[in-house]
Amino acid sequence: QVQLVESGGGLVQAGGSLRLSCAASGSILSINAMTWYRQAPGKQRELVAAITSGGSTNYADSVKGRFTISRDNAKNTVYLQMNSLKPEDTAVYYCAADIERPGLGAYDYWGQGTQVTVSS
Repeated sequence: QVQLVESGGGLVQAGGSLRLSCAASGSILSINAMTWYRQAPGKQRELVAAITSGGSTNYADSVKGRFTISRDNAKNTVYLQMNSLKPEDTAVYYCAADIERPGLGAYDYWGQGTQVTVSS
């Protein structure tokens, strides 16, 4: 079994900051890309930021310069530092990871989501 658990969401005023964490646990051989998505009410889920096992990153245009994705491979954890938050960043944030399990190959696993609400 593999589990991804997100934490760090909450309510913050516009211009504030939050740091999300997502820790993977279980029978893990290796983790390839780790990604943050978000879904606002009535909208489709969108990619926010992604990071490869080697540390290469990419971001949605809407968060470039404000959000930073990072990972700690020793802890199987990915982070999303969110600065200069805007009301339009309000959404449920999900992490996903491409995880290889012993003898089973690589599959995508998802966390349960954490709510981020930015008040104006």
